[in-house]
Amino acid sequence: MAGTGTAARWVLLTLCLATALSPGRTGERLHVCKESEYHYEYTACDSTGSRWRVAVPHTPGLCTGLPDPVKGTECSFSCKAGEFLDMKAQACKPCAEGTYSLGTGVRFDEWDEVPHGFANVATNLEVDDGFGDAVENCTASTWVPLGDYVASNTDECTATLMYAVNLKQSGTVSFEYIYPDSSIVFEFFVQNDQCQPTVEESRWMRTTEKGWEFHSVELSRGNNVLYWRTTAFSVWSKVPKPVLVRNIGITGVAYTSECFPCKPGTYAPAAGSSACQLCPADTFSSKGATACQPCEPATYAEPGSASCKPRPPCTDKDYFYTHTACDASGETQLMFKWAEPKICSEELPQAAKLPPSGVKTRCPPCNPGFAKGNGSTCQPCPYGSYSNGSGCLSCPAGTEPALGLEYKWWNVLPPNMETTVLSGINFEYKGMAGWEVAGDYIYTAAGASDNDFMILTLVVPGFSPPSPVLEDAESKEVARITFVFETVCSVSCELYFMVGINSRTNTPVETWTGPRGKQSYTYIVEKNATMSFTWAFQRTPYHEAGRRYTNDVAKLYSVNVTNVLGGVASFCRRCAPEPAGACAPCPPGNAVDRGACRPCPPGTYLRGHPSDGTPTCHPCGPGTHSNQLRSLCYNNCSFSLALPGRILHYDFSALAAGTAFASGPSFTAKGLKYFHHFNISLCGNQGRKMASCSDNVTDARLPAGEGDPARVVTSYVCQSILVPPDVMGYKVAVSSQPVSLADRLVGVTAGSTLDGITSPPEHFPPGHPDLPDIVFFYRSNDVTQPCSGGRATAIRLRCDPLRPGAGTLAVPSKCPEGTCDGCTFHFLWVTGEGCPRCSAGHYRPIVSACLGGVQRTTYVWREPRLCRGGQSLPAQKVRGCRSVDFWLKVGISAGTCAAVLLAALAAYFWKKNQKLEYKYSKLVMNAAAKESELPAPDSCAIMEGEDAEDDLVFATKKSLFGKIKSLTSKRTPDGFDSVPLKTSSGSTAMEL
Repeated sequence: MAGTGTAARWVLLTLCLATALSPGRTGERLHVCKESEYHYEYTACDSTGSRWRVAVPHTPGLCTGLPDPVKGTECSFSCKAGEFLDMKAQACKPCAEGTYSLGTGVRFDEWDEVPHGFANVATNLEVDDGFGDAVENCTASTWVPLGDYVASNTDECTATLMYAVNLKQSGTVSFEYIYPDSSIVFEFFVQNDQCQPTVEESRWMRTTEKGWEFHSVELSRGNNVLYWRTTAFSVWSKVPKPVLVRNIGITGVAYTSECFPCKPGTYAPAAGSSACQLCPADTFSSKGATACQPCEPATYAEPGSASCKPRPPCTDKDYFYTHTACDASGETQLMFKWAEPKICSEELPQAAKLPPSGVKTRCPPCNPGFAKGNGSTCQPCPYGSYSNGSGCLSCPAGTEPALGLEYKWWNVLPPNMETTVLSGINFEYKGMAGWEVAGDYIYTAAGASDNDFMILTLVVPGFSPPSPVLEDAESKEVARITFVFETVCSVSCELYFMVGINSRTNTPVETWTGPRGKQSYTYIVEKNATMSFTWAFQRTPYHEAGRRYTNDVAKLYSVNVTNVLGGVASFCRRCAPEPAGACAPCPPGNAVDRGACRPCPPGTYLRGHPSDGTPTCHPCGPGTHSNQLRSLCYNNCSFSLALPGRILHYDFSALAAGTAFASGPSFTAKGLKYFHHFNISLCGNQGRKMASCSDNVTDARLPAGEGDPARVVTSYVCQSILVPPDVMGYKVAVSSQPVSLADRLVGVTAGSTLDGITSPPEHFPPGHPDLPDIVFFYRSNDVTQPCSGGRATAIRLRCDPLRPGAGTLAVPSKCPEGTCDGCTFHFLWVTGEGCPRCSAGHYRPIVSACLGGVQRTTYVWREPRLCRGGQSLPAQKVRGCRSVDFWLKVGISAGTCAAVLLAALAAYFWKKNQKLEYKYSKLVMNAAAKESELPAPDSCAIMEGEDAEDDLVFATKKSLFGKIKSLTSKRTPDGFDSVPLKTSSGSTAMEL
């Protein structure tokens, strides 16, 4: 008790000091405190779990003579719900009528303003984006109180709603929320006073599909700080829908010393209430009411109203028309009804009156697959027959009924359809019809207010495809739903189409905003399960009193679902008859041809779906092959390209599995950084797609493999939005909005166009002039609003040996999201794996000089080297050779010999020439002497001093030396040398 007494004394000392030092009261005599001038509080609990009750004046220093402290209740003491702790008696008492309490807790259900104790802040994400002042201010991007609930921001700021509470015992925090759009990251977590998370497993919130969902988290004793945090990231100019939170309750607080009055529009009729009840329609209540007051006849009130409003005069927007079921005579009546709840008055001047009902018209025919039986109702045709609505006919031989459901006449709502209205104010379902039949179409009726959601749901129990859907088929289509619709709007209305699987989540598939002309939409079903298809129409997102836009409507003209389990048939399709007369489905890869199943030839595959008629065989695209079952065409991760003078061979095996890339980052107006995440499986595994993208916004805390499989998209190319963990402060990256961009490989070619898909080369920098890009063309099965034929993708694969492995992925500079029109995506993948296999044309020889009698031939790659793998460089070749020294010696020797020979010949000819000159001179001298002297006898004798070798030889054939000597003399026509001589008798000269 020493500790307790010390605590009490400290409290008394504090009160005394406050009284003594109170400004303006110094020197004045204080009066004795009245009971209305003070209240009781408990001291802090000591180590034994005890505390003291002390009296504290409302204004320090106001009075004196406070009651003495007394021992208080145990720190773990608490009252039950509907009770409060009377501090004077220190006992629990029931709350009075018109008030309530949670016992050990508090509740926040009024959001006309942010309640006291909450902190509401918004911050920029700390992104070093280099834009400086371009990042906008987030001060105004906070949670917004909207009466019954509080709404999150929808921009790229981070908005946080915080509340700190100290629990004396373990407790809980609970709240209701609506989280419709995964484009917003919504998390709720709790931290202790050391800013450490205490309930990490409950951090990520799951998206909601059907109104408000309840969420509760255990709290530990001590200080707890509660965080509701949202961050939006809008892509493709889509504005997300906000997160809504209401009815926040916290239990485990020390005690409740007072009860809370019921808020306006609610009441507590009995004492000890733990909650207040809503006032019904056409009643109202003020704060702390014990009962609701009825409105005057000329006024009305919606449920939970704090006041009544005057009834406006009725207009043509306050009623709608519908048709009755067909009677026995085959007629239907046109009926006019007031829209519920009826808030208008018919008695006011200029008020519209309800048009007369009962006008009879002929009933429309039955829907396809149905026919009228004995009565006036339409009955389904039996199996084996079909109908266009007038009568059941048996399918001809060799055909079978194509089962499905087709609604195009709307006299009554089909039994597998239901309609309701979801309030756009408190998101509660109302017990009223949101759609009404109108003969040729079904349309949206008038809701309670213009921002209500008009809901129409079609439930299909399952599907019965005529042939099994193969795992490696080109399309996983089990069935398809096609509907024709129209929206007539004067403001920003929205029509949503959602799909649910096994009554779980309704996932929005497509949204149309504003007026839309009559058009068709098709959705492919790829899972055989119980499916729900939902249409939701909202005239305006803003709530206003009355009905102003009732004439804004959505119309459904027809709905057609194929391959419905237990469905009916509107036509028969060809099949392969069995001997017993029934039809049997053709084996995989077989098509019906002339009444028999025939396999598709190699290089073709079975294309089409029985819902469209009879599948037929179609040729595969370039660079692809058909699989063994002829169910699809695929590329076996290889390609051959014929160029002038050579053929290049490619191997893409390393690119078969999924390769992840991030394009960006992209910066939103508020500075949030996110990436366009792409996963590419270029050629797959024998046609099996291996790239996957997921949505982990609401289950990122789960280990890999434990997420919802419906949130994973698998294809050749897929895309998702990725927010890095460093941006959001999370442990893992946030991935959202997965989309398939490529479900079917169209072909592989070096051209720029294939099957209507164009990959403009000018989107990217030019490549090497001698090696063109290899382009993979794909199509997806997803049919979207702007892409009626589905999305298409073209991937340019470019060779760069300097980028091994995955390489880099680029998108067009003018289209940073990869697409310029939202339908065709373009990528440039630069990697060494995109190079052809090396061959003999990729290297050249280099021959070395002959050194030491050895010559080497070395092979090197041609630059730039545009190949990988394949043929290796040949080994160096060595062969014997004659060196330059040897041939130099041979040349010198041969030159020397030739010079000596030439010199000898020159000397020889010179000598011969001298002899000839001598003989010639001698003959000339002799001839001159004979002319002046007596003739002397001719003599051919050798004179003294002459050589016997100087004989003149007359012959028709001369020797080698004779031929050479004749070069310097004149020759006669018969080949002899001629020398002019004269006879001794002075006769005519003779030729010698």
